[in-house]
This record gives sequence, C-alpha cells and structure tokens, in this order.
Amino acid sequence: MQFELERVGVHESVDPVFPASELSSYLSDLPVDVDVIGDDEIDACDAVVTLEHREAFLEIDWVHSIQAGVDRFPFDALEANDVILTNSTGIHDRTVGETVAGYLLAFSRRLHEHVANGTERRWDKPAWDDAFTLPGTSACVVGTGTLGSGVADVLGALGVHVTGVRRSGDPVPGFEEVYANDDLLEAVADVEFVIVTLPLTDETHHTIDADVFEAMDEGARFVNVGRGPVVDQDALIAALESESIAGAALDVFGTEPLPEESPLWGMDEVIVTPHCAAFTEDYFRDTGDIVRENVDRLDSGEAFHNRIV
Repeated sequence: MQFELERVGVHESVDPVFPASELSSYLSDLPVDVDVIGDDEIDACDAVVTLEHREAFLEIDWVHSIQAGVDRFPFDALEANDVILTNSTGIHDRTVGETVAGYLLAFSRRLHEHVANGTERRWDKPAWDDAFTLPGTSACVVGTGTLGSGVADVLGALGVHVTGVRRSGDPVPGFEEVYANDDLLEAVADVEFVIVTLPLTDETHHTIDADVFEAMDEGARFVNVGRGPVVDQDALIAALESESIAGAALDVFGTEPLPEESPLWGMDEVIVTPHCAAFTEDYFRDTGDIVRENVDRLDSGEAFHNRIV
C-alpha cells in the first residue's frame, strides 16, 4: 500500500511511557510534519504513533504502536479500512532481560525483603539458607521471541541454565534446550524459575493455568513480563497462597492498574511492578528509529518494518 505522508502525530497516550514531546522533537528532522496530538487532531494526520487505540485511527493510513504487544488493536477493523499497523518489536530485548535478571537477583540475594524491612526500619538478616547465587540455577522461558531471547541472553551471562518453550520446539540460539508447547508441563518441572514472555492472542490466553503451577517445583518462582491474561491469575494466587510455588515477580496483570484489593499486594514473596519492564530513557529514541526507518521505506516503496496488518 502506498500513500502520501504529510503529517505524523505523536499521540498523547504515550506520555505514561515517555513524553510525547521528546519523540516529536527526535523526529523533527523527518521530511514531514511531526506534532504532538490529542484525540481531536487525529483526523488531521496521515500516521499516528500511539500507546492506545482510538476509533479515529480507522480513518488514517498508518498506526505505529510503541509497544511490541498489539492485542489492544482491532486487526480486522484496521485491515478492512486499509490501515497499516506496525509495532516496536525488537527494541525491548535487553531492557526486559535486565528487569527479569533484577527479579531473580532480588529473590536470590533477598533484596526485596531488605527493601521491605528498610521501610519499617527493621534490621533483620535472612536465615542462613535463604540466600543463594544464580550460577547453576535453571530457568524455563515460555516464549522464545524477542523478549524471551533477551531474557535468555542476560540470564545466560549470569550462569543460569536457560531452556525455552515455543510452538514448534525447534532450537533457538541462547537456549540450552527448547520444548514444544505440548510439552509445557514437562518443561516447567524441576526448574527454579518459570518466566513468561508471551504476547496475548486467542491461543495464549490462560496458557499458564493451575496445571502449570501444579507441575512447578514447590521452591520455584514465577515471573510474568508478557501479558497479564496469558496467566490464570486466580490459579496463580491459589498457588501462592497454598505455597505450592515459592513466589512470583509480576509486571503485567489481568486488570491494570492492579486493584488495591488484590491479595498479590500483601504477599511477602511477590514483587509487583507497574507494567514497566521495558522502560528506559532511550525508549523514545528506539521507537523513533523504527518510525524513521518506515518513513524511509514508504518513500522508497519498500515493505514496512514490523508490519502487523
């Protein structure tokens, strides 16, 4: 699809991740107008960079999601209206990998416990056998795409034995072994950490359910940096409350923000972060580089990078 690009809008919905003005300034050298816009200015644009979907996007030519996940966008409606959808896959591997490493280091070195003690001025040392080191431990990463590969890269450097789960079970660089989806229960057994990096699709909804938590070792910890609904949250809470798993680090949830009444807030061995695993001061630059590349591709008639629809 070819169209004439004259104005790109950076939608104000990106502000919780980075200031829209930063991305607009970063793209000011493009041969088109780039402006920060609100909902009332969408129809004056040919393309919009956004965090959230708006119905008005169905009237423009190109939408770029600043996230890799695009489950909030209506694929069928976009396609029916000849709207191109691209995403930011490929920019979050290191940031998410380091966040996951931070979770694992917090558990192994008891850092989350020390932070909690510090807020109450308690000088409590961990039990002699509570802390451990990561080399020699094992992690199963469910999802071996960009995020999963970034996690495997960082954890491998810390001495963690990393296996993966993907649809086919074919080998993936950075993973010691890869299981097929059908072997998920076998894959999560006997590892210290189970890490989910899956996007949300009809096929991945509640992939992680009570059977998965039951298959995990009692001393294992669970991490989710993919999408909240990939996990049956009720089953996760039940597993934590029954101590059939040892803890969890969660960046994504079925309902966001996580409701105040959620029992996850009060659990000692649960780390809650507000869907920010990919955050970095360079987020707007990384996103802008993809937008810039696709503006160049549009001008030369090449296929869009990271095109979803």
